[in-house]
Amino acid sequence: MSTVPITSAADLERRPTTSSMGLSRHAYNVGLTCVHCGLCLPSCPTYLQTSHEADSPRGRIQLMLGLADGKFEPTASVREHLDLCLDCRGCETACPSGVVYHELIEETRANLAATQSASVQSRFMRWLFFNVFTKPTRLKLALLPARILQKIGVYRLLRKAGVFRLLPLQLQKMEQMLPPEGSLWPAALPAMTPRAKTDKPQRRAEFFAGCIGSVMYEEVNRQAVELLAASGADVTVSKSQVCCGAIHLHGGDREAARKLARQNIDAMERSENGSQDFVVSAVAGCGAMLREYDSLLADDPAYADRAKKFVERVRDVSEALVELGPPTLKRSIDQTATYHDACHLAHAQKVTAAPRKLLAMVPGLKMTPLHENEICCGAAGTYNLTQPQMSASLAERKLNNIAATGAKICVTGNVGCAMQIRSAAEARGSELRVAHPVELLHEAAFGEPDARAARQEPSPLYSGERAG
Repeated sequence: MSTVPITSAADLERRPTTSSMGLSRHAYNVGLTCVHCGLCLPSCPTYLQTSHEADSPRGRIQLMLGLADGKFEPTASVREHLDLCLDCRGCETACPSGVVYHELIEETRANLAATQSASVQSRFMRWLFFNVFTKPTRLKLALLPARILQKIGVYRLLRKAGVFRLLPLQLQKMEQMLPPEGSLWPAALPAMTPRAKTDKPQRRAEFFAGCIGSVMYEEVNRQAVELLAASGADVTVSKSQVCCGAIHLHGGDREAARKLARQNIDAMERSENGSQDFVVSAVAGCGAMLREYDSLLADDPAYADRAKKFVERVRDVSEALVELGPPTLKRSIDQTATYHDACHLAHAQKVTAAPRKLLAMVPGLKMTPLHENEICCGAAGTYNLTQPQMSASLAERKLNNIAATGAKICVTGNVGCAMQIRSAAEARGSELRVAHPVELLHEAAFGEPDARAARQEPSPLYSGERAG
């Protein structure tokens, strides 16, 4: 199938059509590269659930091209099929033609958002996503009442009494995903954590804490920094970091995402004078977004080259630890675990080997394969709040596959996946531990925090010495 090549900046203009849903030439060409072979179908979570062609990647591509060509209007039915897409990018991994599907769906969603008359509830949820979830201080404030109720032992009683079932479905889902334990006010990471004394070459890493990650994944972030320092890296955390922009981009606000990308590039360049070997994230969704800054800012003369250099340094924490060489793992974890590939780690970042390599180093840990390990669990950023029914059905599918392994631990590298699987397991009454690879590595290297406290050992975060 022929395509129109992109040869100049003029090609980025919107394709003229009779519809208000015209696409940029680049996005339209992405759609034209699909040859309708159907190899993506077994990799699409929504198609697996509904068996509806319009809920498959090739079906949605036809819908999006049809909207751009003005063949039909963005009716409620069309929007429903497009909204149901998780943007998990499993189809991209499966596609032999190299269709970069997420670029097409994200631009189409931005167009739809500009023309859609949203309900009051949708506007509230959108405001919540953009103005609370992406602002750590506001998110801490929003969670504080629930955390206080947890600390005094009332929250679990309210949940058992069914009080939260009176909430709208989306807010019920939000409540279910709140981890049962957490700090009242999660502390920020130190601006600088020096590396442990080592004979390894000196390396520098800027750790990207994330917005939701810094609040809901506080302990994982802290353990990741400790592991990086113990592996020979000086770790900085710029106070000027902001949200990576993923929630904005996937929610249709591309310009807000571009603004956040510029702010983060500026922040990283100021931190340690931009001399880091790595920019590291422990959250798959954030890491995937950071790796897209070059395409997001490709037409920005002031940032295009800087974005390319930035992206070259981005690593998932598992990749960084493999490159550095993790500290000695001397404590045994005699458990059976299975590994779920977070979509934005496996499909977006193409990182599958590094986490498994690290987990294989953990003494005593037995890893068992997971059927459909690459199929989305239904979290997909804020998807589990905007599409709670499909999200719940995918979580149920994932839990059934996990149960079939007999594993007591499910390991995954993304905060959204962890909260989704943990909450679904708790609702089912399953005693399943959901852990980030960092948690198991940290336990194997340093022991459990409670055990360290009993032995009066200092936290490794503050025990490292600056080498050299």
